[in-house]
Amino acid sequence: MLKTKYFNTCLAVFSTVCLSVIFYACKTVGSKTTATTVSIPAKPARVLVFSKTKGFYHTSIPAGIAAIQKLGKENNFIVDTTKNSAYFVQDSLKNYSAVIFLSTTMNVLNADEQVAFERYIQSGGGYAGVHAAADTEYDWPWYNKLVGAYFKSHPGNPNVRKATIDVIDTTHISTKGLPKRWERTDEWYNYKSIQGDIKVVAKLDEDTYEGGENGEHHPIAWYHEYDGGRAFYTGGGHTDESFSEPLFLTHLLGGIKYAIGNNVTLDYSKAYAVKKPEDNRFTKTILSNDLNEPMELSVAPDGRVFLLNAQVISMFTILLTAKLLWFTNFRLKR
Repeated sequence: MLKTKYFNTCLAVFSTVCLSVIFYACKTVGSKTTATTVSIPAKPARVLVFSKTKGFYHTSIPAGIAAIQKLGKENNFIVDTTKNSAYFVQDSLKNYSAVIFLSTTMNVLNADEQVAFERYIQSGGGYAGVHAAADTEYDWPWYNKLVGAYFKSHPGNPNVRKATIDVIDTTHISTKGLPKRWERTDEWYNYKSIQGDIKVVAKLDEDTYEGGENGEHHPIAWYHEYDGGRAFYTGGGHTDESFSEPLFLTHLLGGIKYAIGNNVTLDYSKAYAVKKPEDNRFTKTILSNDLNEPMELSVAPDGRVFLLNAQVISMFTILLTAKLLWFTNFRLKR
């Protein structure tokens, strides 16, 4: 009986030790699992540098491309480049967080490509314009609203000169680290069709150079949200040297980062732009070739068009007068 009691006691002690070892092992394994958990890094943003020109070609474009590629490597975003506007289709654009127009000039996109880019921005895409991006697509009002202003003119003899920039917003990502009075050499644009909703971060001091035409409030860099997306523009970047200036590169990088935004997947369900029908899809019907001296035109709800001109009024007056004479004569005979 003593042996049985002794055996049971040993068995209980052994079981307790085994359970303790198993519990400790599980706890240790669990702790190591937690400690070695690695978070998956966010997918790097991808941007497209577009540099097609149909007007003046800026020789600084290659330097700009190289600088943006270097910025991408140093700041974890991928840079693709193209001069081919046929790349502006949804299957291509949907892969980019931002599209950079690098000194593009004149009409660089056809009607289909314009609609594709509108839909890209409406889906949450970003845009960054550099220098001659404002000298682009003058016949496309939507682009004017996106870029924020059109090129008007610049000084000549020489066109490149030193001037001072007043940085009026030092909190924006594109101007952080810049001096409030920033002196640099570049080709300084004057602008027209300046949009009222742009948020200007820097303006030119026209007292520091000759050739300014925008007065006291001469914008040179700005940003805004437009049509579902984000847009940034800087007027700098005419010279090759611009793309080796540390401060200008800081400014440009900030603008690109603003255009990238939160690097979220585009939502094309928000896009609504459609291509308008070509003119040859309509039939023109000439109602009259003799519309001299028009006075008033009105379209009825059912689509009928009413036109009053001098000839119609004269004929109406003659008919009304004849009817009145006939009615008066009839009354007199009675």
